[in-house]
Amino acid sequence: MPELGLVCITASNQVRYRTLTRKRLLQLEPAAQSQALRELYAENLRRFELAIDFCAAQQIRLYRLTSALFPFADDPVGEAVLMEFAELLQQLGDRIQALAIRVVLHPDQFVVLNSDRPEVITNSIKILTTHARIFDLLGLPPSQWAAMNIHGGKGDRADRLISVIRDLPTSIHSRLTLENDEYTYSAEEILTVCQAAQVAMVFDAHHHVIHEHLDSYEHPSVAQMLAAARTTWTTPDWQLVHISNGCEFFTDPRHSDLITEMPSAYWNAPWIEVEAKLKEQAIAGLRQAWLPNALTQPTIPRAIAKS
Repeated sequence: MPELGLVCITASNQVRYRTLTRKRLLQLEPAAQSQALRELYAENLRRFELAIDFCAAQQIRLYRLTSALFPFADDPVGEAVLMEFAELLQQLGDRIQALAIRVVLHPDQFVVLNSDRPEVITNSIKILTTHARIFDLLGLPPSQWAAMNIHGGKGDRADRLISVIRDLPTSIHSRLTLENDEYTYSAEEILTVCQAAQVAMVFDAHHHVIHEHLDSYEHPSVAQMLAAARTTWTTPDWQLVHISNGCEFFTDPRHSDLITEMPSAYWNAPWIEVEAKLKEQAIAGLRQAWLPNALTQPTIPRAIAKS
């Protein structure tokens, strides 16, 4: 049966994280900056533990960690403070693995690996390096199991994207996944990039129907792209997909509160991140109204999934 995943926070106040702006940080003296980050990292690590507790209690086995867990950890001052928490991160990582909870990440929109500006690419790799370091400190494997998912970035720059990805350090490349989007990279285009760069594809059915101007998740291309994306995963049973619904109309890119429409093809998706505003309530609704039907559905034949 598909595993339904929680994205970052809960609709309730049970899972929340603290933030700190760069403007506020730079107003502090160097020693005070370190102390402010130390207190912030300690608190967010505690809240990360609460998120794992919540997932365990709700039997949620997939959790997308916020990309803002340790702000400024890609700067020297933040990196130094982060390493002070190495032992605690390892302990939490051990618990995550003991609970068999899968932790993934979606870096923010500033990560663009095919920008026309070299400094943007350099900064993007710097951000991904920090995320990979956090996953390493947690003891999460350098594999697609601990996926770090990004979008394709600049349009008409597929060759540059492939080239940059191929040269990434193993700690990043081994975890990197690419997702199709609504406007720039179609599912077919991002699949081609993934195949060439040897990374996994995260298929988003809602992005697909928007990009292709479809009026239903039951269009044959949804199941076809799901199966094609599966071939990019080194372990097919790790395949990760996203689902959202339009807020006011079917192809509205804004997310709705709950998920009321699901592609029937997603009964064959092993891991589904639920991108809905009401978070855990959306997961509960799918568990009640949609997930039981998965028990009666045929699985994707391996010959098709790998074709």
